[in-house]
Amino acid sequence: MAKIENGRQSADTRSIRTISSSHMDDESSFGSDSEINGFTSERQTDKYGFIGGAQQHTEESAQDLPPAVLRQREVKWLDMLSHWDKWMIKRFNKVRLRSQKGIPPALRGRAWLYLSGGKVKKEQNQGKFQELDSQPGDPKWVDVIEKDLHRQFPFHEMFVSRGGHGQQDLFRVLKAYTLYRPEEGYCQAQAPIAAVLLMHMPAEDAFWGLVQICEKYLPGYYSPGLEAIQLDGEILFALLRRFSPLSFRHLEKHKIDPILYMTEWFMCAFSRTLPWASVLRVWDMFLCDGVKIIFRVGLVLLKCMLGSREKLKACQGQYETMELLRTIEPRYMQEGFLVREILEVPVTARDVERENHTQLKRWKKNRGELNFKSPPRMHGARMIMLAEPPRRQDLQQNPTIVLEVPQLNTLKKGKEEKKSKKKRGSMKKSQPILDIPNPYSLPTDLPPPPSDPPAPPPVIDETPEPEPEPEPVSETVPVPETVPETVPETVCETVPETVRETVPETVPQIETDPPHQQQAPPTDHSPAKESPLQRSTQSLSSTEQDTYL
Repeated sequence: MAKIENGRQSADTRSIRTISSSHMDDESSFGSDSEINGFTSERQTDKYGFIGGAQQHTEESAQDLPPAVLRQREVKWLDMLSHWDKWMIKRFNKVRLRSQKGIPPALRGRAWLYLSGGKVKKEQNQGKFQELDSQPGDPKWVDVIEKDLHRQFPFHEMFVSRGGHGQQDLFRVLKAYTLYRPEEGYCQAQAPIAAVLLMHMPAEDAFWGLVQICEKYLPGYYSPGLEAIQLDGEILFALLRRFSPLSFRHLEKHKIDPILYMTEWFMCAFSRTLPWASVLRVWDMFLCDGVKIIFRVGLVLLKCMLGSREKLKACQGQYETMELLRTIEPRYMQEGFLVREILEVPVTARDVERENHTQLKRWKKNRGELNFKSPPRMHGARMIMLAEPPRRQDLQQNPTIVLEVPQLNTLKKGKEEKKSKKKRGSMKKSQPILDIPNPYSLPTDLPPPPSDPPAPPPVIDETPEPEPEPEPVSETVPVPETVPETVPETVCETVPETVRETVPETVPQIETDPPHQQQAPPTDHSPAKESPLQRSTQSLSSTEQDTYL
C-alpha cells in the first residue's frame, strides 16, 4: 500500500511536460482526487461531463428545454452572431434578454467569446498566443501552475486524466497569461476561470477570454495584494445594508469581514460554488452585463441564508455563521430560483460605480493609495465594444468544420453534367433536319395513286430524283433564268396560274455548306415538265420554310 501511495506521490510531483511526452500507466491515468474517492474506469458522466454527478444537484437544478424551443433559440443566436455589431449597438436589450434566458449549449462558447470581446482581441493579435505558447515561461510560475492543474475540476472528464489534453491546454493558457502580463503573474483563482472557458472553446479562444475577464470584467482581482477584491468586498457589504438589513446587522455584529466568505465567490465567478447548470446561466448574464451580476448573486445567497430570524437562531456565533455560508442549501442554488432572484435584485452598474467611488475614498483615507492601479472596469459587453470599436473583419465567423475541396468539385461537376444533359436533350428535340417533311410529297387532300410508291426523303445531291414521265404540255411560258431563293408570300399569291403550272422541277436542293457558300441555281433549264406540285392547290410559299433556308 505504501508503494502505491508513493507512486501516486511521485506522479503528483512530476512535471506536466514530462507526463505529456511519456507513456502513462493505468495507475496514473486518473487524477489523484478521483482515485482516492474510488472511481473506476466504468464511470458515468452527466450531460455536462462530470463523473457521477460530482457537481452537486446538477440534475435536479437543470431545466431541460424542449428541442423545438432550443432550435428556435439557436437560430436567433446564429442571426445575432452573424450581425453582431448591429445587434450590440441598436438592439442590445434584446441581446441581454436572450442571455438571461440562457445561451444554447451548442453556441455558448462562441457567444461567450463575442460577448467578452475575446473574438476582436484574437483577430487583432493574430499569432500572439502561438508566440507565447512556444516560449518556456518563467520557472517560478510554471512550477506553481503545474501543482494546481489536478485541483481544477478533478471530477470532470476533461481534466480527470493526469497529463491529458485538458490539463495540457490549461497549462498552456495559464503559462501564456504569465508571459502576457508578467507584472501580474499567476493567481490560483485564474485556473478555474480558464478551465470553465476550456470546456467550451479551444485553447487560443480560452486564452483571450481569460485576458478579457482579467482586464475588463474583474480588473485587479488577480494582482499582487488582492486589493481590488478587498475593495469589492466593502462594496458588497455596503449594498447588503440596503438590500438585506437583517443580514447586514448580523454580519456586522459578529465582525465577519466580507473577505472571509466572498473571496472564492467573486474571484472564481461562482464556478466552484453553484451547481453547474446555475454556473452556466450566471456566466451567460455575467459576460453580457458585467460584474453587477456577481454582486447580485452574492446578495441573493446572503439574504437567503441570513435574511430571516429563524435562520439566525441557528447561527449564534462567527463559526456557525461561516459554516452556514460554506454549505448553502441546494434549493437556493437551483437554476430557476436563482436566476429569477438575480433578475429581481435592484442593483445596477451605476449603483456599483457610485459605491466604488465611496469605498475608494474611504480606502485612501484609512490605508493610503492603492499599490496596484488596475484599468477601469467595463460593465458588460456593450461598454467593451464601445470602448474598442471592432472592425467588420474582426467579427467574421471562421468555420470550425471545413469540407474538403474534392467534395465541392464533385458536387459542381454533378450539377454541370445535369445541365449538359438537359442541353443535349433540348438540342436533340430542336434539331429540324430530321423532321423536315418531303416538299415534293402529295398534299393530304389528294391521296397518292396506289401504284406509285411514296416519295423518298430529300437527298443532298444536285441530281434530281427520278419522277414519272410527265404529260405533254401544250403551252409553255418562259421562266426567268434566275430564281430567287425566297419568294414572298404576297408575290406567290399574285403569280398567274400559268406561271405556277410551268415552274420547273429542277429546283436547287439544300446543301450542307454554310449559307454564304451555297451555289447559285443553274441557268440552263430543261424543258418544263409537269411535277406533282402542278396538281397541288398550295403556293410556293407553303414549301418555302421546308425547301429554302
